[in-house]
Amino acid sequence: MSRRRPSSRSSTPARGRGKQATSRPAGQLRIIGGEHRRRRLPVLDSPGLRPTPDRVRETLFNWLGMATPGARVLDLFTGTGALGLEALSRGAAEATLVERDARVARALSDNLATLGIASAEVSVADALGYLEAGLAEERSPFSLVFLDPPFRQGLAAPCCRALEAGWLAADAWIYVETESELTPAVPSGWRLHREVRAGDSTGRLYHRPDTAGASPDDDAC
Repeated sequence: MSRRRPSSRSSTPARGRGKQATSRPAGQLRIIGGEHRRRRLPVLDSPGLRPTPDRVRETLFNWLGMATPGARVLDLFTGTGALGLEALSRGAAEATLVERDARVARALSDNLATLGIASAEVSVADALGYLEAGLAEERSPFSLVFLDPPFRQGLAAPCCRALEAGWLAADAWIYVETESELTPAVPSGWRLHREVRAGDSTGRLYHRPDTAGASPDDDAC
């Protein structure tokens, strides 16, 4: 996922970028844990396309504890892929990375190839459109979802609602990152587990408890 700023575009942009990405690397993404720890990957030169800070990622994956190994991951508005790639490095079984910008998607595919990861797919699509396309029944549900829409586009709430249309496992974890002034409207069955603020954004980790029993990670810190 990426750090991003508000966009004036009315359509659903990929991570709030105001311009198309170029093919010139502008920076690097560092994997901070797991099999690919310390690996550095290029990030395209595109306004607002920056990896989620190391501190936030470390905090998030500490919260997730043992929920990451073996997880089926859905990373929406993927951008740099920072969280999806981090989850894969930390033992996630597979991941679907949804990114609207074709150039950024190609860079994500290149980074997956660099890491030798074959258990992930990159889907070039609008994230909300992807969720609303009625394809959930064709896939196994996801146990871990990252949702980091462009700021101030009103996308968090409809994406959260759309996830309930068969995309989520019974005990799924959902990380939602928004502008700090917004408290996103989420489905009633989601329980807020933890939250973290960094600059002008706030990340919230929700749990969708399995009614059959409590998750072993409920007390993760």
